[in-house]
Amino acid sequence: MEPAEGAEEPGPGPPGSPGPELRLGCVSFNQDSTSLALGTRTGYKLFSLTTVEKLDCIHESAEVPDVYIVERLFSSSLVVVVSAATPQRMNIYHFKKGTEICNYSYTSNILAVRLNRQRLVVCLEESIYIHNIKDMKLIKTLLNTPSNPSGLCTLSINHSNSYLAYPGSATIGEIVVYDANNLSTVTVIPAHDTPLAALAFNASATKLASASERGTVIRVFSVPEGLRLFEFRRGMKRYVSISSLSFSPDGQFLCVSSNTETVHVFKLELLGPSGEDEAATWTAYMGKMLSAASSYLPAQVSGMMSQDRAFATVHLLSYGQRSVSTLVTIQKLPRLLVATANGQLFIYNVDPQEGGECELAYKHRLFGADESDEVGSVPVGSQVTETAITLPSYAETAALPASGPVTATLTGYSEDGGAKKGEVIPEHEFATGPVCLDDENEFPPINACRDGTGGGRERHS
Repeated sequence: MEPAEGAEEPGPGPPGSPGPELRLGCVSFNQDSTSLALGTRTGYKLFSLTTVEKLDCIHESAEVPDVYIVERLFSSSLVVVVSAATPQRMNIYHFKKGTEICNYSYTSNILAVRLNRQRLVVCLEESIYIHNIKDMKLIKTLLNTPSNPSGLCTLSINHSNSYLAYPGSATIGEIVVYDANNLSTVTVIPAHDTPLAALAFNASATKLASASERGTVIRVFSVPEGLRLFEFRRGMKRYVSISSLSFSPDGQFLCVSSNTETVHVFKLELLGPSGEDEAATWTAYMGKMLSAASSYLPAQVSGMMSQDRAFATVHLLSYGQRSVSTLVTIQKLPRLLVATANGQLFIYNVDPQEGGECELAYKHRLFGADESDEVGSVPVGSQVTETAITLPSYAETAALPASGPVTATLTGYSEDGGAKKGEVIPEHEFATGPVCLDDENEFPPINACRDGTGGGRERHS
């Protein structure tokens, strides 16, 4: 679940968001949906998503209470945690070693954290901080961004460009696409008439999906051009709160979940490597016609032309539970995973040819006792087992250049990030050391002393 997006249940966010009876702070999939992270009042858990029948709890921590953000970097040992007890501080851990790598403090509550193999992005309500993930140095601060109380932003997992998307307006659905590697704005997309509610890149960062607060229309744009490619209508009878958008690994499908009982899967007609359509369907033909006519047709007409029904759907057992969904291949078959705000994970089989209503394969309870052992005739996995799993190091995941074993003494320091006019700056405090990192090129390759210089700051008017 995207942290701090105003969920009715369980209300991830800084102090004051969750009610006293709520135990679940957040649930999120990692960048390639091979792992699930769960934040609770008593700490956080990490699960492996390699099989349908059971969940393997690969790590559990009770050291940090009231976790409302927990993000794992792919399948590495690096995990970022934010607690409601200290909502302005981000702690970064090497959970396999049981050590804290470092922590940063900011001027206001942290609303979201996004990361890939090059960048770590921290989103506050009116500013965004961009760090180099290899040494955690602050390299750019985007100040005075439009008010973003939900912390909505998304970072592409394709680290060759590290595109970052965030709202460009607090009153309309404008998207800013920013290159976090080159530290420059790529494009600004006028996506919706009302403020944004959800954003997602596909794996190759060539497409960007968006939804507004109305929740009725989902649009897909080309990146970096910002051209509208597809428009899907989730429903017309009622406004809903879209809680997540997620592309399939091949970019052919887009799943949409909300606070309703229905999860929608839309199909996108993609171009193959030769530039030829993979399938000469009516939808693809109309898409081409729409693109050709978009320069002179009114927006209302072009929108109607590009509408399409959901290719596949899932109907959850309960209504009103916010959920986050993802499309992934598990055991060589396409699956739709749906994690709900009441702490359940549903795994569905998806027919990539026929679509239709998805078949429930397993249901897992993420914490607490399950209510039942069966859903109709479908097996339900309610047992969570812990197994010893050999995890790749951070360095293996980030593919750092080889330079031999690293031993570092980590001491506290502040990065001014180009502070001006007495602005309060985030503090970067390392764990008191020494911390011996015995894996070759293990994280972090950090020197004990720095000159305190940081990246420039960019203001948004």
